[in-house]
Amino acid sequence: MIKLQQLIGLPVLVIHTGKKVGKVKDAWFDEHWRLRGLILETGWRLSGGVRVVEWNHVLTCGEDAVLIAEGDSVRKLKAAEIGRSFSQSGCVKLRDLPVMTVHGQQLGRLSDVYFYPFQGTQIVGYELTDGFISDVMEGRKWFRAPADSDVILLGEDAIIVPAISETELEPVASSDSVIREK
Repeated sequence: MIKLQQLIGLPVLVIHTGKKVGKVKDAWFDEHWRLRGLILETGWRLSGGVRVVEWNHVLTCGEDAVLIAEGDSVRKLKAAEIGRSFSQSGCVKLRDLPVMTVHGQQLGRLSDVYFYPFQGTQIVGYELTDGFISDVMEGRKWFRAPADSDVILLGEDAIIVPAISETELEPVASSDSVIREK
């Protein structure tokens, strides 16, 4: 599994030339919260748009860089075309949304998401925070997304999960145990 936040800040390189085309700034999702691509940091020259690399052009995500197939894999979109993002670029942002059970109990706020890059781009896990002090004292928790993705509502203002999700919360493992592959 890959934790999305581990990609933020990594340089994006073209595999055959080694040319750096940008740094990962955010991730772009479709209306079903499947990963569409990576959003790159925008220089002052492109202030009216957003530079993206669609996920199918990403070859590998390593510890120190993301490698893409071609330099022309980077394209410019209008900011309004990014409907959903992880942290800052879209109209709806996944990070920091409250995660609520169908019974109205808040489990925490979304801190990170996990996905398997070889098995589609659907989110497969959610990392939650209860705030800085709680993170230090107790650590963050995470839970695996249910196999039936229709039982989770990824809304504009909250994520609604089945009541059983509370019993499935587990401590977050160290970052060394997360496998980074694509």
